[in-house]
Amino acid sequence: MNTIYAREDYLGADEYIDVVRKSGLNRPVEDRGRVERMLAHANLILTARQDGRLVGFARSLTDFCFCCYLSDLAVDKACQGQGIGKRLIEETRTAAGGALTTTLLLSAPTAMTYYKGIRMPQADNCFLYRRQK
Repeated sequence: MNTIYAREDYLGADEYIDVVRKSGLNRPVEDRGRVERMLAHANLILTARQDGRLVGFARSLTDFCFCCYLSDLAVDKACQGQGIGKRLIEETRTAAGGALTTTLLLSAPTAMTYYKGIRMPQADNCFLYRRQK
């Protein structure tokens, strides 16, 4: 299947929620207002589409020259194993400024083996306040 990758200025809540549910990513999809705010304030969205249907996305916040927080990486389980997630990370890094920009991704415990498998560098110098909800 041919996958088309693109930077999109707008991703609708319905498509986002559909892929999140099909991917297994843990996001507050039951709170549509929160999802809409998450999408409205992201400033870098890369998508993967097959026959026009959204099958994956990477949602980030970046300044395009120094730092990029890749907050969401989701691929429909039916399409996993095709290299879509890895390609979305690569496209994000390029769009965010390439080698000049640090790209940070916080992994869910269940996804650690995936990121290690694609040889994404792992940091040991990260600190964070976890969200309460």
